[in-house]
Amino acid sequence: MKKPPLRAVAWPGEVPDFRIQLRQILAFALQHSLPVALWRLPNTQQAQLCLSFSDEAAFAGLTPILEPKAPAGFAFFPFRDSDHNPALFLPADVFFDTANPAELHVSTSLDEAGEAQVEALLSFLSTAPPSSSTPLPWHVSPQPVPHTATRAEYAALVRKAVATIEQGHLRKVVSSRAARRVLPLGFDVLVAFGELHRRYPSAFVSLVSTPSAGTWLGATPEKLVEVDEEGVFRTMALAGTQPLTPDLTPQTAMWTGKEIEEQALVARYIVSCFKQLRLRDYDEIGPRTAAAGQLLHLRTDFAVPLRQVPHPTLATDMLRLLHPTSAVGGMPRQAALDFLQAHESYDRAYYSGFLGPVNLPQPGVARVFVNLRCLQLREDEAVLYAGTGLTAFSDPLREWTETELKLATVGAVLGGKAE
Repeated sequence: MKKPPLRAVAWPGEVPDFRIQLRQILAFALQHSLPVALWRLPNTQQAQLCLSFSDEAAFAGLTPILEPKAPAGFAFFPFRDSDHNPALFLPADVFFDTANPAELHVSTSLDEAGEAQVEALLSFLSTAPPSSSTPLPWHVSPQPVPHTATRAEYAALVRKAVATIEQGHLRKVVSSRAARRVLPLGFDVLVAFGELHRRYPSAFVSLVSTPSAGTWLGATPEKLVEVDEEGVFRTMALAGTQPLTPDLTPQTAMWTGKEIEEQALVARYIVSCFKQLRLRDYDEIGPRTAAAGQLLHLRTDFAVPLRQVPHPTLATDMLRLLHPTSAVGGMPRQAALDFLQAHESYDRAYYSGFLGPVNLPQPGVARVFVNLRCLQLREDEAVLYAGTGLTAFSDPLREWTETELKLATVGAVLGGKAE
């Protein structure tokens, strides 16, 4: 019989409130410079955590395979893989689920050094928990702070993109920008994660902290690929943005031709990926208006029952075909990526990459999301990211306003105004 990938270990001593448990595990990870990921799935209440004992060289560059035979862990991939923004996969040496607070789950494949780390963790957890009034530290990326575009610079980028589209070289390009905000006094990463959890129940909320990538917080509305407990593969096309107001609901929202075409391009690209894999049997629902925090988007959902199609590696193959999706790059894909490389003038790092648990909490289950509505923590400030889909109908002022709306999603946990 095959050995299960994780074994249960009792929480040492009396089980405290789950918020204290999360603070203890995060404190251990950050004090020992270990990679850690904390997340909450959309429309759920329980948070889950993955702690890795591996050093950077052990897991950098490992491509996650979304099948039951693959390792359990957490994927954290950049927009573009590079030496200074490597593709990361955090092995689940320790997995914790607040739905089952009396137990930790430990990898059954740990070596002697890993087992020693488990003992050190259990010893740490049995001591008095860190004070909730003392902010947790966090890993800070060694990479420089990215350039933050002014309104005039972003308007110039939009005009350049529109001109390129009108010349017929592109059909759509997704431009983006970064903004900086000073962290409030006493900022705490776990408190911020909890605030995102409270504000955005339908989002994938995450906190990822590693020595090489730094520390990222996010609340993204966009699923990239999922394989659920019933073996159903799912993905979505999400595009178009307008604010959710008391007078505007998903039922009453109206969309412009530019927004409808932008979303249709994303949906058609997903269908083209299915065709490349010779897959014809899939369910398509939409487009429909969906709320994500204080924003509305157009969304189309796709589903494939994997047990009924002769394609056991569909999830992995689609992940490789989709990333980076036309929703974060543009179409045609390579031409749009080349345009961004030449004209966007900053490094997106892990913004618009992807992240999520793989083979957790059980083999064969994977939920990977596009890393949108996110920020990176520096020593005393945060770098926020947002983008907009550009077509021939795009207006620079409207696109700037859309990025401001998106920056406000994750920036709500900071207060103040982006610089």
